[in-house]
Amino acid sequence: MSKAIVAIGGGQIRTRGTAPIDREIIRLSHKKNPRLLFIPTASSDSEIYWKRVQKYFGDFLKCKTDVLFLIREHPSPERILSKISWADIVYVGGGNTLQMMRIWRRLGVDKLLISAYESGTVLCGISAGSICWFDSGHSDSMCFYNPRKWKYIRVKGLGLIGGIHCPHYNSETLGIPRRAHFREMIQKTGGMGIAIENNCAVEFIDGQFYRVIASKPHARAYTVYKSGGEVVARQIRQQKQLAPVASLARR
Repeated sequence: MSKAIVAIGGGQIRTRGTAPIDREIIRLSHKKNPRLLFIPTASSDSEIYWKRVQKYFGDFLKCKTDVLFLIREHPSPERILSKISWADIVYVGGGNTLQMMRIWRRLGVDKLLISAYESGTVLCGISAGSICWFDSGHSDSMCFYNPRKWKYIRVKGLGLIGGIHCPHYNSETLGIPRRAHFREMIQKTGGMGIAIENNCAVEFIDGQFYRVIASKPHARAYTVYKSGGEVVARQIRQQKQLAPVASLARR
């Protein structure tokens, strides 16, 4: 069984803005009506978010849905394991990446998700839910603590995908553009950046292959890296066939 991760840069499920991407996630499960577990830790277990996921993935896309509330319900380790083991798809919502990763590590959810991936569970998510699968990500988590004085930070992820990920590459948080700051981050830290715009996703298969999926015509993904002292953003070509992940590092 292949191992799959789909990292979504952004978009609104309320308006079905990522539907082509989400249908691909369902296809990767190899089931007509897969069991989808929603993890809304980054939104502090938002009940409204969960209801939207139920309506969208349940009523519209015909998945069997469940939710893992880690903050409001304080589930036992056995309950957490049971829910994650039940899922064909784990979908992680957006919000405060830093808070989410701290809670996951404290409760051992990080290790359970890695095990689920190795067992063939499709892992996916949007914004914070896409950052978490990478080595690290460009995050606006600090704006949740002090909206008037904050800065983008780098948050450590699970390391299932190499590189530094920036979601919402074509948008901003509280008036501060992500694109410019992510380029500054790469200038300082080096490494390979994977930047994904809203309504775009990158699908990773077995850690060896990838494909860009867009739900809007002009949504793009990029590799961002240093070359000769300058930061370069190179568009990742959209194509129907899977391509080797190693090709993302070619300059």
